[in-house]
Amino acid sequence: MSREARALLDRYLRQRRELGETELVLGDRSVRELDLGTPPAVPQRENTAPRPTRQAAPAPPSEAQALALPPALAVIREEASTCTRCRLATTRTTVVFGEGDPAARVVVVGEAPGADEDRSGRPFVGRAGKLLDLLLASVGFPRATVYICNVLKCRPPGNRNPLPDEVELCSPFLRKQLDAIRPAAILACGTFSAQTLLATTEPIGQIRKGGERSYQGVPLVPTYHPAALLRNPAWVRLAWEDLQRLRRIVDRADGQVPGPSLPPIPA
Repeated sequence: MSREARALLDRYLRQRRELGETELVLGDRSVRELDLGTPPAVPQRENTAPRPTRQAAPAPPSEAQALALPPALAVIREEASTCTRCRLATTRTTVVFGEGDPAARVVVVGEAPGADEDRSGRPFVGRAGKLLDLLLASVGFPRATVYICNVLKCRPPGNRNPLPDEVELCSPFLRKQLDAIRPAAILACGTFSAQTLLATTEPIGQIRKGGERSYQGVPLVPTYHPAALLRNPAWVRLAWEDLQRLRRIVDRADGQVPGPSLPPIPA
């Protein structure tokens, strides 16, 4: 576990301890079973074998998995997998289309794949991805229950920011994904995700102050990118508030009475 990730987790656990809790369950895993440094293991009823200290990078989605997609998403994926619209087609290793439940109530939209994602073909699998998994699960959205994708489907060289023409040429794939999934809510992580979906040039700090927004009638919650939280731990409290807002929106859409909000993580 990285030093930054451990600090974030320690801060959260300390706050739960102060409330009298001795164990925090995140989806179907407890905090003690969660390792931000390696991909989460598949939950098992009994598992006495020691966990490996290292795991190989996850394999790209197989052809069979791609074929199992609903027809609308399968068509979009096929189109994206052979895209040569912009310069990133010449530098990418893998097209990172997206993954998750095609009937998800929540779609998480990031900015662009990083090095880990470019190698694996999966979104949010690096350190920022592990933090995202933890934050989502803490408000009742385990990774397997959401759909995760990015504005750009190919990694910008050196993890530089997306260029305007790259966003313009690639964002139609994202919009088609959202049209096909029709989620109850969208979590827009980071500046480029929020700006693209909301057609604004405001910085993410200003966008999120406006609270709940809307993308074509779908509630949208803008928040900081998990990579930014690793660099700026003080922002975790603000992201936590955004995730509670996301939880309330989905509960409202599903006709459930939202439970009491958890207190913010202390700064």
